[in-house]
Amino acid sequence: MSHHVWQFEVLGSGTSQGVPLIGCECPVCTSPDPRDKRLRSSFFIEKGNTRILIDAGPDLRQQLLRSNIVDIDAVLITHEHQDHTAGLDELRAINFVQKHPVPIYCSEQVEKRLREQYSYIFNNPDYPGIPQIHFKRMPETDFQIGDIEICPLQLMHWNLPVFGFRFGPLAYITDANFIPESEWSKLANLDTLVLNALRKEAHHSHFTLQEAIDLSDKIEVQNLYMTHISHQMGKHVEIEKDLPSGKHLAFDQLRIKLS
Repeated sequence: MSHHVWQFEVLGSGTSQGVPLIGCECPVCTSPDPRDKRLRSSFFIEKGNTRILIDAGPDLRQQLLRSNIVDIDAVLITHEHQDHTAGLDELRAINFVQKHPVPIYCSEQVEKRLREQYSYIFNNPDYPGIPQIHFKRMPETDFQIGDIEICPLQLMHWNLPVFGFRFGPLAYITDANFIPESEWSKLANLDTLVLNALRKEAHHSHFTLQEAIDLSDKIEVQNLYMTHISHQMGKHVEIEKDLPSGKHLAFDQLRIKLS
């Protein structure tokens, strides 16, 4: 097994509409702080010679340009909502660089939805310039892509099944508000948890700020970074100063390095 350093990057830390929201004049949406500018949720993992993208939302082009990412070995899709899948067409550029299709790991339900949503890709396989996508079924047990070992977590986003993932010392969970009993053991001995926290007030399908903090305490994780954040959360600098030690709001282009 390789002993390369793990490198993680939060490509987007925002909720489905992003921050700022179109037409909103609230203090968060008009904040000049770059940490209050949140593209739609996405995450990037690099270890050794392998690079994996989690989710391909509508801001994917901007995210890849901003972080100078031109090489992706696989994409893991957490679930089928638009803010996590609407950028799949941007993988054309990666195909052009790599000269081969990009494998997309997802559930059967997600594949069905993507085949409908992107019918022009799958109904016209010989059309020049369409993205080259190979679907692969997301395994339910640990699997490996190149130098990266992946432990899938099966979670719930209200009534919708979603995947979270553990990569060695770090777990990434977005768009969840329930962790089944069967998955808790997979979160033991974590160094870092990246977890969705939409806002302070209760929500039917997302963890709140306090729920995310409580959950990180329950699994005794050293570092918590909260993502998938709404403008209703408040300004980054104001929330951050009131958080307990080891708990943070994630922000776009946050980089985490672990061994």
